[in-house]
Amino acid sequence: MSAEASPVWHPFTQAAVEPAPVAIARTEGACLVTADGRRILDAISSWWVVTHGHRHPAIEAAIIAAAGRLDQVIFAGFTHQPAEDLARALVGIAPAGLTRVFYSDSGSTAVEVAIKMALGTWHNRGHPGRSRILALEHAYHGDTIGTMSAGARGVFNAAYGPLLFEVGRLPLPGPGVREAAVAIERLESECRGGRVAALLVEPLVLGAGGMLAWPAATLADMAEVCRRHDVLLIADEVMTGFGRTGTLFAVEQAGIAPDILCLAKGLTGGALPLAATLASEEVYQAHLSRDRTKTFFHSSSYTANPIACAAGLANLGVWEAEPVLQRIAALAIRQQAAVGALAGKGPLRAPRAIGTIAAVDVAVPDAGYLASVGLAIRRAALARDVLVRPLGNTIYVMPPYCVTAEEIGSIYGAIEESVAEAMREHAA
Repeated sequence: MSAEASPVWHPFTQAAVEPAPVAIARTEGACLVTADGRRILDAISSWWVVTHGHRHPAIEAAIIAAAGRLDQVIFAGFTHQPAEDLARALVGIAPAGLTRVFYSDSGSTAVEVAIKMALGTWHNRGHPGRSRILALEHAYHGDTIGTMSAGARGVFNAAYGPLLFEVGRLPLPGPGVREAAVAIERLESECRGGRVAALLVEPLVLGAGGMLAWPAATLADMAEVCRRHDVLLIADEVMTGFGRTGTLFAVEQAGIAPDILCLAKGLTGGALPLAATLASEEVYQAHLSRDRTKTFFHSSSYTANPIACAAGLANLGVWEAEPVLQRIAALAIRQQAAVGALAGKGPLRAPRAIGTIAAVDVAVPDAGYLASVGLAIRRAALARDVLVRPLGNTIYVMPPYCVTAEEIGSIYGAIEESVAEAMREHAA
């Protein structure tokens, strides 16, 4: 079916200027495969969700087995074993103090739930004035109203401005001592007013904001400020969780435990949509009351889908049974070397890597998310059977952990050639 004839409206896609979507017949390892056998290297893990590789056998088997027993079960007043088992397993691996698991179905929703938990905590304690949310500049937390509000104002949410609430912005802490100090000073100043409910951060790496890294030491300092002022700390690990930064959770590198932790994407290894918001006992107890007005009022029809929960549990089983952290460490070394080799080649600038995430910027006059060079690079790379999706003039590589050294070479070779082709196109 041609793009013109299809009724499908694709996400983050301007159909007026982009080519027809490529039809994928199956997935395998680090590749998307078309009906005619064309293999496309998935250098971005299909929007950061696929961790171990497409269609991991253990996760696939768990899905098939669960589908033979259960479909959707209402989760208000009922429960089922996959949800119970996964929740206990998540509490077992999560940072200390996170004792409760609330299920939802996407990263945006996981963060929306976290924001509502934070506001509900203070409201139920009798402090409704503590309603201010703090977030970092350049942040992106999702596409629901609350998460768009917490995200940086820009092209993603400009059309929806009348719906958004105001949040406090902290400057992104850079690697320098002074940059970190400015961010901490701003946080201290905001917290002194007694109006802040929570600080929401993407730990160590801002994803859609441009794959911008910031120091673990600064995260630890921020957590200490929040602790002293009794401000809840929300860690949005939708992208960074499940090994992307080199550890199971990014907050481990700062030696901290947030009050609320948001998980999605890699929670099922990329097999099915599922999200979880983990909360401290303190947050849970603020909503536990014989006064029913203090109920946590949130749900979706598919909360804790049993088949998705089974996939999540199987994913955690892969982490236990296979040398996942060793694969991540090896991939991190390859990423660091490969992206570093791009430095100074043509217009490529600011190569950076943390864990399995690598990024480099293309120096162009129209830098930003709508930089036209991004579309040109994406088209050129796809012609070379590599899927990349630049964030404007920022190219990033975030492949599944099963990717081979040869495949990494192919990805970066395609990027170098695609950038050169795109720049020639722009110069013509």
